[in-house]
Amino acid sequence: MLSEGATIIDIGGESTRPGAAYVSEQEELDRVIPVIEKLAKNLDVMLSIDTYKSSVMKEACRAGAHLINDIKALQDHEAVRVAAEADALVCLMHMQGDPKTMQDKPEYGDIISEVAAFLNKRVNAAITGGIKKEKIILDPGFGFGKTVEQNYELLGKMALVDQVHHLPLLVGVSRKSMIGSLLDRTVDNRLFGSIGAALYAVGQGARIIRVHDVAATADAVKVFFHAQRYNQ
Repeated sequence: MLSEGATIIDIGGESTRPGAAYVSEQEELDRVIPVIEKLAKNLDVMLSIDTYKSSVMKEACRAGAHLINDIKALQDHEAVRVAAEADALVCLMHMQGDPKTMQDKPEYGDIISEVAAFLNKRVNAAITGGIKKEKIILDPGFGFGKTVEQNYELLGKMALVDQVHHLPLLVGVSRKSMIGSLLDRTVDNRLFGSIGAALYAVGQGARIIRVHDVAATADAVKVFFHAQRYNQ
């Protein structure tokens, strides 16, 4: 992944795809801590821990993680305090419901305003809890409690998600069902659609793209930004 252009490695010990089963705290620790420790010793790269459990956040940062990537936006007990004490970067994500049930029947009055309001509330909670504003990243949460069309509306208007704090946006759309449903492609055949969505997200202000296909996406993003230099 590093040789293909990745600048952050995201490590997680619990699946958060729709319908995913819960993983115990100890099992998650057993899965991720040895990996983080080994990578921290052997690679010069930013490491991200993908977890919503404060105990896992704490141990992961001790092991060498630099970024806490949390689908629950630090709502777990003690999560804000743990992140503040670790002085870690944090990514706050929007999710309606929880992974096991979030795709049952997600409903919104106005998805843009509701996602924006939630993220703004969590940013304020993070700052109040001692996390520096410059340490915060936002993730609109594509695929987390959203229908296909809700995902595309969110992608299409993503620039409106944060008009208060103007924080960096992280987007994860790679191989997701919003791509497969639109194009009628299986998971392993969603590369081109994923790149299209990633480039649109970059155009809307995304600064971190979470992907499976690193080399192809990195090339596409590099071309995008190189061309954009001449459109200032």
